[in-house]
Amino acid sequence: MSFSNLKKQSTLGSLTSKLVKEVEKMNNTGGGGDERLWKPEMDKTGNGYAVIRFLPAPDGEELPWAKMYSHAFQGPGGWYIENSLTTIGGKDPLGEYNRELWNSGSDADKDTVRKQKRKLSYYTNIYVVQDKANPQNEGKVFLYKFGKKIFDKIMEAMQPEFEDETAINPFDFWQGANFKLKLKKKDGYWNYDASEFDRVSPVLDDDDALEAIWKKQYSLTALTAADQFKSYEDLEKRLKMVLGQKPAPRRFDEETNNEDNDRGSYTPDFTSRESNPVPKSVKEELNNLSPTKSDSDEDDALSYFQRLAEE
Repeated sequence: MSFSNLKKQSTLGSLTSKLVKEVEKMNNTGGGGDERLWKPEMDKTGNGYAVIRFLPAPDGEELPWAKMYSHAFQGPGGWYIENSLTTIGGKDPLGEYNRELWNSGSDADKDTVRKQKRKLSYYTNIYVVQDKANPQNEGKVFLYKFGKKIFDKIMEAMQPEFEDETAINPFDFWQGANFKLKLKKKDGYWNYDASEFDRVSPVLDDDDALEAIWKKQYSLTALTAADQFKSYEDLEKRLKMVLGQKPAPRRFDEETNNEDNDRGSYTPDFTSRESNPVPKSVKEELNNLSPTKSDSDEDDALSYFQRLAEE
């Protein structure tokens, strides 16, 4: 834009109109969040309901989901909200720092580790069947982030506990089932206990339409590609600042195998690798995905800490 055009637009007031539209767009997309991500919403009664369909692995990929480890906690120097390098089998400065704290033998240090330990989230492609809160989402493909509670329901569908239950593949276009996501607040947290799979049915009775949906899916392997993570040095620098310049030790390896715990995590912005320190969005995400202390993953968490002590 030339300077003369800038002045002309100023006279016409078009710049003001354009800026107002941009602000409205930001507000409608949750402050510039990733538009590929879908999330349920609660109504005025404090409940939420939507019907979604988990989709098969994208073309050329093996798994219909991706796992992401992350950390989200507040220290003296601000918020530490970062994806963990342990997701891709690397060393992570906070994992190493947590290990040193856990092995110190101090109960206070162990409490600190519990507050800042890594969290597990899953990502998958979904087809939105019904979303009354946002009907414009219906019939579209999104990425969906969820925690251990919903993943357990998926596993229960694939490996039912009782003999009179038939195993299904929830990610199958034809022999899968819609997932009725029922949401309510319990003890201050979003609770998904009432969610359930419907009867087996195809997503649509049109293979051409199903193929079109399949081609619209987002790559899951791209979410955990190495270039989506900050370097060890950048993470260490951020950690030191959040901890009040306390050095992060680099003497231990973070164990990544057989980790099944999940207490929620912050949704990363896949369009940028910059840290997002906004407390409001952090609190919202933690409330949405963090289970209560009574959830079954507490035993998994203790097992994780036990492995720290054994190193």
